[in-house]
Amino acid sequence: MEYRNLGRSGLQVSRLCLGTMTFGEADAGSFMHQVGCDEPTSFAIMDRALDAGVQFWDTADVYGQDGLSERVIGRWFERSGRRDEVVLATKFRFRMGQGPNGTGASRRRIVAACEASLRRLNTDRIDLYQIHMQDLDTPEEETLAALDDLVRAGKVLYVGASNYAAYRLADAMWISETRNLARFVSLQMQYSLVHRELEREHVPLSLRHGLGIVPWSPLAGGFLTGKFRKDQPPPDGTRLAKWSERLKGFDDDRHWRILGALDTVAEQASATPAAVALAWLLHKPGVTSVLFGARTVEQLEDNLRAAELALSAEQVATLDEASAFPLGYPYDFMKRIQGRW
Repeated sequence: MEYRNLGRSGLQVSRLCLGTMTFGEADAGSFMHQVGCDEPTSFAIMDRALDAGVQFWDTADVYGQDGLSERVIGRWFERSGRRDEVVLATKFRFRMGQGPNGTGASRRRIVAACEASLRRLNTDRIDLYQIHMQDLDTPEEETLAALDDLVRAGKVLYVGASNYAAYRLADAMWISETRNLARFVSLQMQYSLVHRELEREHVPLSLRHGLGIVPWSPLAGGFLTGKFRKDQPPPDGTRLAKWSERLKGFDDDRHWRILGALDTVAEQASATPAAVALAWLLHKPGVTSVLFGARTVEQLEDNLRAAELALSAEQVATLDEASAFPLGYPYDFMKRIQGRW
């Protein structure tokens, strides 16, 4: 496994990041009901991932139900005694309690969320604490100052952002710099062959400010695994079989063209479509580590192959062309004049 600095920080993380959203069996009523894996399977996945060198793990307080994913990880830490081998990332922002202060990114909410995550995770610090989405109701200065306090207290070592608009992210970086606050070192965003909108603003911004990009949903909810075919029903047991409306959104020429190119490159590289889709992201500028999930050890093993898969420039170009998306104004205007934006 290769390791990279997370953005401009000195923190070394594996090229692949283990997403733990599926850890634990959520009850009916949770959005993760019937799409997770039981605790013994979660433990086996964590054992194998760490043995394979995947030491960067990501979770969030809302994953599962009542902090289920964090609690599963915390029990694994207690059982294994391997906490110090893991670069542990979690997130806060979405509703975890009742009342107006049970959600958001205010100082009060952040401090309470951090303490709760530390208890569930059975640890004394969070290596990377990320705001799960910008909070339009809270000044960015307040959020960043609260995170800075947690860093100074040693409860959080690094901070990151997720699901931010580019304008808000630029504001956050400026506030941190001018007020000498802990700065974001990473940006976790949806990014895949299907979703490339990030390339308009966020990728150039991240390169400019030294943010390590950590793509989430790199397989587009399973669409890029090679299990789906045009005019055929989704395989039973897949997430997109349950989330059928999302699958309908993929039923157009561009998405089937992406799958065709993915199949072609996978055959050339003697790899699975999933491994190729992950490897494509590892070839993109600014990407530090690609976040992937696994509900079985077999899925984990398949995804691990992406770390060693080197795509040729021609293969990357094939995938780039198939997944090309409308730039929109003013990006297409700038590209027409200067050849780039």
